[in-house]
Amino acid sequence: MKNADRATTDTLVQGLARDVVPMRTSRVRLVVAWILAPVLLFLCLAGWAFSSPAGSSPDDDFHLASIWCGDGIRPGLCENDGNPVERVVPTALAKSYCYIFTPERSAACQGDWVSTDSGETGPTLRGNWSGDYPPVFYSVMGLFASGSVGVSIIAMRLFNILLFVGLTACLYLLLPVGRRPALVGGLAITMVPLGMFLVPSTNPSSWAIISAGTLWIALLGYFESHGRRKLALGVIATVSTVIGASARADAAVYAVIAVAAVTILCFARNRTFIVALILPAALVAISAGFFFAANQSSFAANGLPSGPAGAAPADPGWMYLLTTNFLNVPHLWADVFGSGPLGWLDTNLPAVVWVTGLAVFCGVTFSGLRSLPVRKGVALAGIAGALWLIPTYILVRSNTTVGFQVQPRYLLPLIIVLAGVALLPASGMRLDLTRTQRVLVICGLSGANAVALHVNIRRYVTGLDVTSWNLNAHAEWWWRIPVEPMSVWLIGSLAFAGCLCVMAWLLRGSANGTLRDVQHSGVSSIQTAPTIG
Repeated sequence: MKNADRATTDTLVQGLARDVVPMRTSRVRLVVAWILAPVLLFLCLAGWAFSSPAGSSPDDDFHLASIWCGDGIRPGLCENDGNPVERVVPTALAKSYCYIFTPERSAACQGDWVSTDSGETGPTLRGNWSGDYPPVFYSVMGLFASGSVGVSIIAMRLFNILLFVGLTACLYLLLPVGRRPALVGGLAITMVPLGMFLVPSTNPSSWAIISAGTLWIALLGYFESHGRRKLALGVIATVSTVIGASARADAAVYAVIAVAAVTILCFARNRTFIVALILPAALVAISAGFFFAANQSSFAANGLPSGPAGAAPADPGWMYLLTTNFLNVPHLWADVFGSGPLGWLDTNLPAVVWVTGLAVFCGVTFSGLRSLPVRKGVALAGIAGALWLIPTYILVRSNTTVGFQVQPRYLLPLIIVLAGVALLPASGMRLDLTRTQRVLVICGLSGANAVALHVNIRRYVTGLDVTSWNLNAHAEWWWRIPVEPMSVWLIGSLAFAGCLCVMAWLLRGSANGTLRDVQHSGVSSIQTAPTIG
């Protein structure tokens, strides 16, 4: 009897240990997911926010004036001089982009205009007062506008980082465990370097990228969940749609494409699915409303404004334009990974950035194509078709060729959605890389990000005519902060690498079946995601 009692006791202890250890592990994962990962993500993007001066994002002469006038006429910020096509804004806005198109020139030419509030104003013809873009992005950013241009711009950049980190963190914790790799992987393999530069910027493309990375997966989770979780994911999908469509008209089009792709993936012949279609229908209506309210919508019919001389041969003919652009649109895709320059298209990056980034993108997405059921294949074909045909059509209508007018940042949102959908597992399969593959991906992306961040800081601190690895040496420009350029680079680079390592650890645990652990912690109370296809 004593031996039987001892055996029973040992069995109970072993069972309790099996329950307690996963619960402890789940608590650790919960802390990491809620605190460590978001902090690291914030720090690496903040490194990019401080890596360039005011006025460094594309077309900031237009966007900054639009932001300062985003909330209407305000004394000292945006005034009306009686000319309907002109506004009076702080002179520091025009002074901020004095270095553009001259990569050897540092941002020291800004002087004290950007860092102090001189109170001096001047007229500008460039701005959104004619309604070219949807107004919401400029209105929200306008809340941070002040006489101190530098402080205002940093506040705007940090706000956009918080928006991105907040939405992705909430999505990670709300999504079924099986859907988290698609969220994380889709963003990780597409953000370096262009997304890392644009999210913490004053360019509306920031919101377009945030929307692309969150809308499609939030809607997918909405279809696959129930109860309060379904409601929360539906709210995030709605917020993401508004964020993108209210920033750029093309982001509204991409939102419709993402909604269509997810609807195809989740299609089912039952009443539950029909009722759930109310939300995607509403998202399409929201996107259409913002699209047609902006003057950008006219570009679909008329093309973009005339490009520079030499963009295409004189009277090239539509067949030449169609063939040339169709065959060369993939060049724009490569530019997303660093083949194209940053900033005002004047900061060229070393080839190692785009070669590494593109190799990682292709390798990881191809691993996701191991499972390719019909509906996933149809969705991917639709997204890829849009990624190829939309820029071709716009270029033909604009009477120009690849390299002019249509920029890579216009296509990055669709590339993010394409990558995420490609990484969705199906039919009992799960996406999981080997340890060696994970190490190569982390090292490759971390290295590409570190090189790109270093070059971007160097371009503005001294100009690209200086090649020293030490960013602090002979610095001509820097923010008035107690952290030196080299420290910003180290913190941003290490935070990015750390974030990738943390997410790889979290996702590896999910792939190994830690759903029960998460359920014990109260993070998830639903089953794993239904299979696609």
